Amino acid sequence: QVQLVESGGGSVQPGGSLRLSCVASGSLFDLNAMDWYRQAPGKQREFVAEFSDGGRTSYADSVKGRFAISRDSAENTVYLQMNSLKPEDTAVYYCNGVRISTVGSRIVRSDYWGQGTQVTVSS
Repeated sequence: QVQLVESGGGSVQPGGSLRLSCVASGSLFDLNAMDWYRQAPGKQREFVAEFSDGGRTSYADSVKGRFAISRDSAENTVYLQMNSLKPEDTAVYYCNGVRISTVGSRIVRSDYWGQGTQVTVSS
């Protein structure tokens, strides 16, 4: 079992920056990928960024060039550096850990979620 705890959210003016942290209770090596998702009021949860095996990263088009995901394996922590923030980035941000395993011939995906941290971008 993996437990994830996010921190670093807050209120910032447009154009500002925040860095979110996600600490895993277990080893990050047990996970195949660490993602960030966000959910704005009245909207579905959406993918933001991923750090996967081999150090590969991917981003939603809406945050490319502004956000950067990184991992500190020694600290079991994943970060999301958010720059040039816009009001439309306002949301609760969730950390997600993904573990891919096999049960017999079946591939099983397990998702672990943090409790979320609020990010508000407003003037």
